[in-house]
Amino acid sequence: MRIAIVTGVLGGIGKESALQLCRAGYAVVGGGRSACTQLSDFDGYDFTYIQGDISDAKMREALVAAAVRKGELSALVNVAGVAPKVRSDVLEMTEESYDFVMGINTKGTLFLTQAVANEMIKHGKGGTIVNISSCSAYTSSTSRGEYCISKAGVSMITKLFADRLAREGITVNEICPGIIATGMTSAVKEKYDKLIADGLVPLGRWGQPDDIAKAVVALCSGTFGYTTGQSFIIDGGMHIRRL
Repeated sequence: MRIAIVTGVLGGIGKESALQLCRAGYAVVGGGRSACTQLSDFDGYDFTYIQGDISDAKMREALVAAAVRKGELSALVNVAGVAPKVRSDVLEMTEESYDFVMGINTKGTLFLTQAVANEMIKHGKGGTIVNISSCSAYTSSTSRGEYCISKAGVSMITKLFADRLAREGITVNEICPGIIATGMTSAVKEKYDKLIADGLVPLGRWGQPDDIAKAVVALCSGTFGYTTGQSFIIDGGMHIRRL
């Protein structure tokens, strides 16, 4: 049985990625920050939910332990991420906000990846790690600088582990979503609706969690088995520089 850990399963991308992996035959251990009673979509699948914050070492240990109890870990999908609680100019960013965002998005991702990588090395059968970064890793947004910095950090985490783990047969890649319809973006829907209508996204629509989850499953299934350290930009063409 293939076993995967997926963090951030209470959000749009995390939940859809976990569901699609379940449908592909994986046993999934999902992590989220809140107590959740709305996981009925996982009924009938081998799915285990662990509540906690991945910035906390005990939560990361619990995720890995739950997965190891099922067998040998095949995949890790790092989705968990938060935006600043309050958007503010980079000149007014607080240390509290920086620590909150970096603790989950970057520190949590780094040390969960480390823990899972060591488990994969133990069983010696390779594996797949997929990090969900963001177009914000390379796009300035001065009202949420801590988020941009945190996602740029995820990009480097991807490269570092891809380099180190290649000799172990473990691939590490990242997906950089563009404007995706999730809870995180719902608060600024009107802003992005206008930007998309004005041509920011060449394909002319919001991305959906399904658009990202399909790529997650492709990476975990070995479709890109000769690719590591790569960024898959899924943003409707938003990254294209145009005159």
